[in-house]
Amino acid sequence: MNATLTALAAAGPLAAGWSLHTLRLHRRIEAARRDPLTGLPTRAWFEAKARRRLVRSAAAVLVIDLDGFKALNDSYGHAAGDAALVHTGRVLADCVRHWGLAARLGGDEFVLVLPTNAHRVRFEASRLHARLVRPFAYEGRDLAVGASIGAVATQPGVDLSAALRRADEAMYAAKQTGGGYFVALGLAPALPAVNGRRAGRLGTTKGTEAGG
Repeated sequence: MNATLTALAAAGPLAAGWSLHTLRLHRRIEAARRDPLTGLPTRAWFEAKARRRLVRSAAAVLVIDLDGFKALNDSYGHAAGDAALVHTGRVLADCVRHWGLAARLGGDEFVLVLPTNAHRVRFEASRLHARLVRPFAYEGRDLAVGASIGAVATQPGVDLSAALRRADEAMYAAKQTGGGYFVALGLAPALPAVNGRRAGRLGTTKGTEAGG
């Protein structure tokens, strides 16, 4: 009996140490899946989840690019740009609380997968745009950026790469007309190469102080 109690007492610190190690490992894995600024999942995590989701369900794929982000950085500093990214992350996270997927692709570009059908894609894109361009607080003032959104409706079994390319093209079309949103009709590519959209990355809507 005494030997058993002694063994258990000796094992206690080891078990506690292992539990702490497991917890720290879990936190490191979770941190690797998340963008440290916005808290949104990374692109790699998103793509793995989205591929499986699109196989099973109809959805809308939306690519979002902020307009006037560089101007905001130049005018108010990089911390203001970070605040714009955090604001965007919060909006997208709220959109996917129950089912959807959201991620930061890099820079000021984001992606969203929502459970919807072709009849509601325009409504979802419009509602998202309205939320993204609302002013956000930064150091006692209200700032705002524009947003260009490209969206495409998908049916179960669609290839994620094809959906992302089409949504990306639609986003470029929105940016070329001054921002807002553009809904693509079908998955057939409209442009010979995605690289053609790079000229539109500078945006056409300036980052501004709201009301200014």
